[in-house]
Amino acid sequence: MTIPENPLLTRSLLYLDGVAVSFDGYKALRGLSLMLEPGEMRAIIGPNGAGKTTMMDVITGKTRPDEGDVYFDGRHNLLQLDETEIAQLGVGRKFQKPTVFENHTVSDNILLAAKAPREVFATLFGGARAREQETIDRILETTRLTDHRARLGGALSHGQKQWLEIGMLLAQDPKLLLVDEPVAGMTDAETAVTAELLREIARDHSVVVVEHDMAFVRELGVKVTVLHEGSVLAEGTLDQVSADERVIEVYLGR
Repeated sequence: MTIPENPLLTRSLLYLDGVAVSFDGYKALRGLSLMLEPGEMRAIIGPNGAGKTTMMDVITGKTRPDEGDVYFDGRHNLLQLDETEIAQLGVGRKFQKPTVFENHTVSDNILLAAKAPREVFATLFGGARAREQETIDRILETTRLTDHRARLGGALSHGQKQWLEIGMLLAQDPKLLLVDEPVAGMTDAETAVTAELLREIARDHSVVVVEHDMAFVRELGVKVTVLHEGSVLAEGTLDQVSADERVIEVYLGR
């Protein structure tokens, strides 16, 4: 496979160029181009139907575009890989509605999701178990669930389930996390904690957050990409895109 000679591509973690997707004549993406640098957290906003979900479907291999380029880590052509292969490269996705193992403890939820050898011999050695436990402890601390480790997943609040699913994603050790509306249905206090949590995660991972809550996006304090009708309408700080007349007209003014 020959990788196009493009300095933007080689220094990017995620690179989309001219991506188009149509469903029965409806153009969900129209020449979408976007670049995410290693270690960057980006917020994606836009009205319903802007193409946010389709964009994530393309990145994770769920949807094949009609045209365009999609590369990961500067060298992997995601259009040549299936969903499992893309996940194994280090692309993790959290959907809007949390899906946890409700009849298992919080700790076991993390263990079940962990990216680790599941063969019997791997668990026979104390060193392997100790490292696994250290990983679980670290993730529970990051997701503010240490005190809830023995509770069943189904007994958690909505916000805590969202944090647990983020923890389950972290257990897979992804390079890139795609997080869809993480604060939908959360209390103000949970929303504030989630912003803090994601900022911590972004110290060691790249993160794309799709969100409608502008107060939450402001708490993240990151570059914002505004999608509209399947392409990028504006990019910049939240203040910059909020002052853009086109953004006000199609999104914020509604």
